[in-house]
Amino acid sequence: MALNNTYDLRLPQQETMVGAGVQLLVLALLGSAIGMGPAGWLTGLVFAIATWAVLNRALRRSRPRSFGPANRVTLGRAILVGGVTALVADSFRSSPPVTLLVGLTAVALILDGVDGKVARRTGTSSALGARFDMEVDSFLVLVLSVYVSMSLGPWVMLIGTMRYAFVAASWVLPWLNAPLFPSMARKTVAALQGIVLLVAAAGLLPYEVMAGAVLVALAVLVWSFGRDIGWLWRSGAQGERAFE
Repeated sequence: MALNNTYDLRLPQQETMVGAGVQLLVLALLGSAIGMGPAGWLTGLVFAIATWAVLNRALRRSRPRSFGPANRVTLGRAILVGGVTALVADSFRSSPPVTLLVGLTAVALILDGVDGKVARRTGTSSALGARFDMEVDSFLVLVLSVYVSMSLGPWVMLIGTMRYAFVAASWVLPWLNAPLFPSMARKTVAALQGIVLLVAAAGLLPYEVMAGAVLVALAVLVWSFGRDIGWLWRSGAQGERAFE
């Protein structure tokens, strides 16, 4: 008798659909609260649709048995990031309420330390969850760097685009795709970017202090990427020599 090995994606997909619905609700609340313009609405909607589509594609590839509690936390963070994205897009029209922008960002950053702990405690750690978490983090940093660049200068965008430049380079240089060694320093540097950009976005410090802090954050980020790229290059070169 043949076994039924069909995989049912409906339950995980239902959760992503709920997430998209909550994202639309958040946008509606923001729109009614601040009178968000077309740019904010359009950007928020694109973010919601793109998140839903990419996440569902990843679910079809990884085929998890369930969406998992840690991924639910990360999805909640993604919804907050979607709200921040809409506010930043709307800021080109008029200045957003800084308290609201900082509040959403702060909660998203705090929850960044929650989803990993939930995954470990529930035994639901997965490659999908780790990638989902990283992409949400990277996009939040990108959006914050866009916002802060409007007051400190376009050079701040280097922080937000560095990870995406690394990914683009890996399409040309496959050795950049090799797994990296675990590093607390790398995690600390990554967390530092969001915190420093959040403080700069709040605008509570003098211009010189904010610019100096963001510049230091950029410097340590360059160091972190440089260290990892150097390690990947040496590892790849050693691997090639082993097969000569």
